Amino acid sequence: MRLAASPLASLSASADAGVYVARHLGPLLVPGLHRLLDHPLVHRPYGSPPRNTVAIVGWGLKGKFQQAATFAERHGLPYLAIEDGFLRSVGLGSSDPPLSLSLDQVGVYYDASRPSRLEQLIAVPHSDVQKARAEAVASAWCQGRLSKYNHAREAAPPVQGPFVLVVDQTAGDASIERGLASPSSFRRMLEAALDEHPALPVVLKVHPDVIAGRKRAHFETLPRGAAERLRLLAVDAHPPSLLEAAAAVYVVTSQMGFEALLWNKPVRTFGMPFYAGWGLTADELPAPARRRTAHRLTLEDLTHAALVEFPRYIDPETLQRCEIERVMEWMALQRRMRERFPVQVQALAFSDWKKPIARAFFAGSELAFLREPEPLGNAGARAVWGRPADATLLRGHLGETPLLRVEDGFLRSVGLGASWTRPLSWVIDRTGMYYDATAPSELETLLQTTPFDPGLQRRGRMLREAIVALGLTKYNVGSGRWQRPANERRVILVPGQVEDDASITYGARSIRRNIELLQEVRRAHPEAYLVYKPHPDVLAKKRLQGQDERRAAEWCDEVVVDVPMHLLLAAVDEVHVLTSLAGFEALLRGKRVVCHGIPFYAGWGLTEDRHPHPRRTRRLTLDELVAGALVLYPTYVSRLTGAFTTPERALHELSHWNDVRPVVEPLRIRALRQLKRWRDRLRRP
Repeated sequence: MRLAASPLASLSASADAGVYVARHLGPLLVPGLHRLLDHPLVHRPYGSPPRNTVAIVGWGLKGKFQQAATFAERHGLPYLAIEDGFLRSVGLGSSDPPLSLSLDQVGVYYDASRPSRLEQLIAVPHSDVQKARAEAVASAWCQGRLSKYNHAREAAPPVQGPFVLVVDQTAGDASIERGLASPSSFRRMLEAALDEHPALPVVLKVHPDVIAGRKRAHFETLPRGAAERLRLLAVDAHPPSLLEAAAAVYVVTSQMGFEALLWNKPVRTFGMPFYAGWGLTADELPAPARRRTAHRLTLEDLTHAALVEFPRYIDPETLQRCEIERVMEWMALQRRMRERFPVQVQALAFSDWKKPIARAFFAGSELAFLREPEPLGNAGARAVWGRPADATLLRGHLGETPLLRVEDGFLRSVGLGASWTRPLSWVIDRTGMYYDATAPSELETLLQTTPFDPGLQRRGRMLREAIVALGLTKYNVGSGRWQRPANERRVILVPGQVEDDASITYGARSIRRNIELLQEVRRAHPEAYLVYKPHPDVLAKKRLQGQDERRAAEWCDEVVVDVPMHLLLAAVDEVHVLTSLAGFEALLRGKRVVCHGIPFYAGWGLTEDRHPHPRRTRRLTLDELVAGALVLYPTYVSRLTGAFTTPERALHELSHWNDVRPVVEPLRIRALRQLKRWRDRLRRP
């Protein structure tokens, strides 16, 4: 898909031409600004612009940036006004940089007193292809439940049944005066909503900045008789749930009017925002003559101009220019993941180094880190690590209170969890835990019941092929090489495990020791070449060696230590496991896998199982197993953005681990990590 042309494209073809940044706009405030402008940036606090400057850029036309526009005129250069795009970010402007910007060398989109580039784009007839794309964009916007800002949670409307939504704005907002409105416009808007819909309740939405106490609202008093029909919404509610349920939407110049049009709602305006005056809204004010077109303007014309052509978008993960579809896809993922769990979550007995990680994986919920459980309301859940042996952590888990069990995911990191390497994935299970074969888990239910459509199976296949091609496993440790023996004997790999690990406690059966597994495999295959690989946490002396594990060499042909697991798996013929994830990783590589315990991947017809599993009655393909275990079950958080990501992107970050700029850790966590390294060194013999 070709990127839309920049408004600067016609200004200069010189390779060294640059954009001079107004002294009041630090380029660092907008990461990737030079990519959005298609030109390098020049930033000097004082002085004249360099000779090769093609434009002056500043934030809008307000205050100090009006001076920047005058500065540009004095030097005979165009002034390029920057504003946030209509799909901006997850968080508010004070916390998150914009993922889209509008670039306008004609005016400013919210200033109806003069032309703007957006106004010109809307007025141009659009082709059938462009209209079809605009329709798809509007549909994806609604399906993704998107808005300009996307931090707030969905909230049910304060009334049942149809209602009229009236949207307040903050006092002094530049879009009000520039939109040909005034504070009195808000009173007229509310009175009209009450008069024109006498049978419906009216919901008045207060602006989030007013709720936070940062700015003032327009309604300090209400019209006489309005109180009995008016419902005040004074919480920071995400707009889609309101727009979806509203019978009509009343605005002055708020962007929510445009979003209401995307939801196909009737919109009344009492100012002149960019989307008014085109015949798509019922307007209190007459439209400027500029907005009277010879052709019938459609919602698709408006949508394509406002969302596809006018803003410039930056990919939040690559920081490269992209189109709106990519940002919508990423933002929709953030919205889905942030709504998964209740508002309040108690995180019990999480270690200090995991706390900032937990905040990222539970983004959208408010985490309270506690040593002991406290009473929970209806909007709460309790999170614990794994399957805790300490029953006091589960005290009070009754009735409807969800219990969320947390563990590392299957594509984790380059480095061990015991070394406090930040993970790319966690699993958060509402039912049980994937390694506990004694009870159902969310993963088991997914694998047993999910209808794996062709698209999901295709993702599973592509993930599997990428993992094998890149040589990735859970921890991706080891640097040695291994050569398969030259003889023709069958080679069997037996991976060791940490014997006090919960996966053995709840997933093993008759055999529970590494040495017992080795002995059993040797008895069953006396002719085979047996390779034993101790667990990397044991090799790193982070966890204790298993009982009699030092005698492993007596029962195998070779003990392998510093060799990456993927190299071993590629060279052997089959793998025997208790519950090790190495069995799943062997399946990905087409190896025969024999399970002497009941790991999550056993019982689906893909492994040779020594123990039956009566709950697992479905026969899965390998791609279905991969789709369930790597696409649907885990949660992935990017090292680059600290936001939710996809398994495909997690693979990319694993394969470029040393090239990725990780999320900066708090100083306290870095100090704790260093202290742990010193302690580990002192404990080594």
